[in-house]
Amino acid sequence: MILAAGRGERMRPLTDALPKPLLRAGAKALIEYHLENLARAGFSDIVINHAHLGYMIEAALGNGKRYGVNIRYSHEPVALETAGGIARALPILGGEPGNSPTEKPFLTVNADIYCELDFSTLLPVMEHMEASPDKDLAHLVLVDNPGHHPAGDFALDSDRVALSGENKLTFSGIGVYQPKLFKNVMPGSMARLAPLLREAIAAGKVGGQYYRGAWVDVGTPERLRLLDLQLDSAGARSGSGSGSGWSVVQSTD
Repeated sequence: MILAAGRGERMRPLTDALPKPLLRAGAKALIEYHLENLARAGFSDIVINHAHLGYMIEAALGNGKRYGVNIRYSHEPVALETAGGIARALPILGGEPGNSPTEKPFLTVNADIYCELDFSTLLPVMEHMEASPDKDLAHLVLVDNPGHHPAGDFALDSDRVALSGENKLTFSGIGVYQPKLFKNVMPGSMARLAPLLREAIAAGKVGGQYYRGAWVDVGTPERLRLLDLQLDSAGARSGSGSGSGWSVVQSTD
């Protein structure tokens, strides 16, 4: 699932006439990098939620055929925050809150980040979570802390995420979730993801991994401009997993 329903207030006036996922950096719209990287990794069925100017996202991406994927859309009359948007889309993703623990985990990625993570590295995680549905509710990809967020979000002890500890890292906006993480979120209601994650982490139900490559939260016009310059200078590379020397900016829920 690509999370694309945010209004993009910090990106105004750019987002007054265009939804943030369609803003361009390098040669492509932000969301196109995700679609291509997901297809390259073997993901074929993708759900995109949208609210503000969402019809433009559907018009631009269509059914996903030209990207090698099948896209379905989850429309939100008003943006429902991250957890609320996921809960609303669960029937499309193949499961609803409260169903049996055999529901399949799914990958989510924020539309407003640029990232060169090889998403295929998360396939074994998804398979393990499906095989052991009672172990973890989530698996988070964490990145280095940006200068303006030195405290980080969560600690990582080997492959386990903790609320506190040394060398805390920042949540990238990329995660794998069990549908039952959202069992108490009423479909159609607004709900943030962070409280659900903190509760699951406190219960020892969240795994994670550290990603060192290119990752940028494109949250302001200036960050978009810098990303555009970086992609142009790098030949608009994507999916390489390298990216040393790239700026890293906090992703927030």
